[in-house]
Amino acid sequence: MNFPSTLFKGQRFAVLGLGRAGLPAARALAAMGAGVTVWDDRPEARDAARGLTVAVPNLSGLTALVLSPGIPHRGPRAHPFASAATEAGLPILTDAELLFQAVRAAGSRARFVGITGTNGKSTTTALLAHVLSVAGIANAAGANLGTAALALPLLGDDGVYVLEMSSYMLERLATLRFSAAAMLNLSADHLDRHGDMAGYAQAKFAIFDRQTAEDTAVIGVDDVFCRELAERLDHRPAAVVRISQHDLPIAAGPALPGAHNAQNIAAVTALARALGVTDAAIQAGIASYPGLPHRQERVATIKGVDWINDSKATNADSTAWALACYERIVWIAGGTAKEGGIETLAEYFPRIAQALLIGRDAPILAATLASAGVAHETVGTLEAAVTEAARLAPGLAEVVLLSPACASWDQFTGFDQRGDRFRSLALAEAAR
Repeated sequence: MNFPSTLFKGQRFAVLGLGRAGLPAARALAAMGAGVTVWDDRPEARDAARGLTVAVPNLSGLTALVLSPGIPHRGPRAHPFASAATEAGLPILTDAELLFQAVRAAGSRARFVGITGTNGKSTTTALLAHVLSVAGIANAAGANLGTAALALPLLGDDGVYVLEMSSYMLERLATLRFSAAAMLNLSADHLDRHGDMAGYAQAKFAIFDRQTAEDTAVIGVDDVFCRELAERLDHRPAAVVRISQHDLPIAAGPALPGAHNAQNIAAVTALARALGVTDAAIQAGIASYPGLPHRQERVATIKGVDWINDSKATNADSTAWALACYERIVWIAGGTAKEGGIETLAEYFPRIAQALLIGRDAPILAATLASAGVAHETVGTLEAAVTEAARLAPGLAEVVLLSPACASWDQFTGFDQRGDRFRSLALAEAAR
């Protein structure tokens, strides 16, 4: 169903940042009758906003400022326009908040499920949506994963929105209430944005705000940060379900290897049960789940060696889960390192037959590996790494694993471009 064209008539929004979330939000708000002004500091992004009013927004008379998630509105580096909006007392919202407002304004009682965590939230979001589809429950999945929130369709009273929520999005909610919400895990990430772990944890914990006794709060307890937050949840009205990768309630499917996916399955099981899905339907959904690209995606088998695309692993914690799945590995890693580099991966170093390092911070990773006596080579580019891996891997390792433990911005537009490039290079090697 489409949203009514007069839903936001008389309201005025400024949308700052016209990327994957901002431009769809602007077009959706305009289609619902709102007055919309858009701006992006990049000329090419402004050019893409054809049909919209492109101008530096005037704060006067605005209903709210809609910021793309990547634009900070708080210290230490708040965007100047966001600071001005804060000083003027203007609400600063994310598109997920506006989706909730639009759904309720349209008269739908569709439920909302929110999923967050440092790692695993995309798989959990996609898996839950798949389980709901197998169970015959109308749903729409998106937000931080895939389709932007305001590009999702209007669902009826029996529908379920499954939203992956980043910490950046959770900072900008005002009324959105999740009937079921999950925080999978918490480890150091985005500290430049949130200041420290306390600030990061507080942003994530907002996923449970406004829940009532009718709602369910699911939280992983495999890390100390979430265990502490779980104790805070016990004093809130929602029913609390603790999950762990060591307590798998439903058998894993073929596309969900490793202990980290056990945690994802446990979260999906708890969320689906809260939504009234039977265990039989949950099991059927998990068994038939095809997996997501760039998350331990098997892209080729060359001379008996599996080639695994885990480009989504942009920090060491995520890479740890992949390394734990295999015994002998040619490991491709590197890019823009997160705080702490790969030092926390030391327990998995004996599994690495050879590391091939790429990207800006390859020297940092090389120093850590050298101190641990791990065979490694700095090759610079992904192309060089694939060529070298194809030469080395047969007889040396069971897998070639791209699990970079680093962000991709130094050489790619994102982890997805990096993973797509790895897949194409691996397939080219397989065709030789």
